[in-house]
Amino acid sequence: MERVLIKLFIYLFLFLSFSSYAHGQVRRYVPGEVIVKLKNKTGVSGQSFLGKATSQKGLRVRGAFKRMGIYHFAIKENQKVEDAVEEMKADPDVEYAEPNYIFSKATVGNVTQSFSVLEVSAMASASSEYYMATGAPIQVTNTWASIVHNSVPIVAVIDTGLNMNHPVFSTTDAVWQNPGEIPGNGIDDDGNGFVDDVNGWNFITNSGVMLDDDGHGTHVSGIILGVTQDIYTPPYPSAKMRIMPLKFLDGEGYGKTSDAIKAIYYAVNNGATVLNNSWGGNSYSAALHEAISYTYDAGAIFVAAAGNNGANNDSSPMYPASFAVPNIISVAATTDTDALAYFSNYGHSSVHLASPGVFILSTLPSGYGSMSGTSMATPFVSGLAALMKTERPNLLGYQAKQLIMGNTDSISGLNSKVVSEGRMDVYNTIQATKLANISGSQPPYKYTNADRNLSSSIAASGCGVVSKMISKGQGGPGGGSTPESWSIFILLALLALPIIVYNALRQKNPKDKRQHERFKINSEVKVKVGDRELIGSISTISLGGVQLNTNAMLESGGIVSMVIRSPDGAEQIAIEGRVVWSEAQKAYGVQFAQTSQAIHERIATWTKSLVKAS
Repeated sequence: MERVLIKLFIYLFLFLSFSSYAHGQVRRYVPGEVIVKLKNKTGVSGQSFLGKATSQKGLRVRGAFKRMGIYHFAIKENQKVEDAVEEMKADPDVEYAEPNYIFSKATVGNVTQSFSVLEVSAMASASSEYYMATGAPIQVTNTWASIVHNSVPIVAVIDTGLNMNHPVFSTTDAVWQNPGEIPGNGIDDDGNGFVDDVNGWNFITNSGVMLDDDGHGTHVSGIILGVTQDIYTPPYPSAKMRIMPLKFLDGEGYGKTSDAIKAIYYAVNNGATVLNNSWGGNSYSAALHEAISYTYDAGAIFVAAAGNNGANNDSSPMYPASFAVPNIISVAATTDTDALAYFSNYGHSSVHLASPGVFILSTLPSGYGSMSGTSMATPFVSGLAALMKTERPNLLGYQAKQLIMGNTDSISGLNSKVVSEGRMDVYNTIQATKLANISGSQPPYKYTNADRNLSSSIAASGCGVVSKMISKGQGGPGGGSTPESWSIFILLALLALPIIVYNALRQKNPKDKRQHERFKINSEVKVKVGDRELIGSISTISLGGVQLNTNAMLESGGIVSMVIRSPDGAEQIAIEGRVVWSEAQKAYGVQFAQTSQAIHERIATWTKSLVKAS
């Protein structure tokens, strides 16, 4: 009965979560703020609007992108954002108005394991094949010797900041230095509008201190640098590219559209040619769209995380990855075995390729650690883009995108999932880049601001974490849900309760509803659960999962990574799964995540010699 009640609560939670997503009742934006673009950027009508905005509408300017005619306003106290947006839209001087949406980092869970610099160095020395903790053959290390370093590209990491004192960055000269700024003199020496922006900028505190109070930005930066050189074995080689840390995400991984836009303009105006964006959300922002079109005009490469909701971006777009700007590369995540990660968003017409994104080992402020998400897949592609720019400095963003997509490794598990139907291949892409005809011009592009109803704008977390999405609600520090939306949730839940209860009672045991034949097997299995590594055995196996036997306590619903030996012990497969049932904390049912055709074929071959289980 306890299992039935647990399932009932899970169903109810998932139902409420889906309702909030499908019906657009959860909105995440900054309370009391709007973003407005004027039709006339510098003319009389624009000045007229700014005058009446302060004197008649009670607005206060919080920031401006005057070249684009875009302004960031604080609205009147107690005025609803929705009302302010509609009031702005009705003004003849306004091209568009929108809330200041909130976006978030695109990781799944927390750091799964952590190591010191010395521990990672020892592991790397023990294995010549040790690289990025991914078994996917992306061909990184064998590419380095073939690169001709004709330039030192700048990669802007728009994220949570960077620990510049980490030896991987501090001893390699990997952090960008503003050549026009004199450190610590309190003067804007280069006249770019930022005082003492020696290595980048913090758009939350408006300072040149980009402290990484989350760890996400440091992890992402390490992956980018690690595509171009060894980051595990000191002494580290001198960097052939530069990381420009631009902080707009806070210590919980959330950031404002207004700050993201500032970071994008800063990156391009200060020489960045590759922009890494391991963050996102479901809210369309015309201002953000226009900012990214600015990066296209500048010839930059804009790499974005596809998102971690396990959703189809073709029908449920994730921004900025889903903007149709020609220089955007939207990246899904794959496992070591080239399966699409269970959490990764996909889209046959909107997500361009995949790269490794599960248990990726990279730098953290205090050492090294593993993280998972399209956040981790994205910087692999940014690192590849940096290598391409070192080889061919004049390569434009849309050309780099075509080369990367055209030289992927075809993966059956990515068929109809991403545009290229492939996973990135560093070596093949670099060789194609060497021979490519580089054009000095590109097709014109101008964004189109589709008329979108505010009530249909859903700002779901890039991580898909509903609890955080609600805690950052409109009544709190970050925009959110309305009381009316909760009444709708409750009403829908009550209407659906009889069906939920019926199904929960009808399916008392997940083992009673198997989709695949089970076979008896007695095989050793290595299991990784978070930062724990266990040895166990499996007693049954099917194409859908295994029965895992271990005395360790495993959490129902938890994710485990397994290395399973074949019945004859001659080979092994690495596969990821979710715990779906347990018996006395000794036997567990693990359902496989999405697996590649090759893995299916290996398991099918194993079971030919096995006896069916009852």
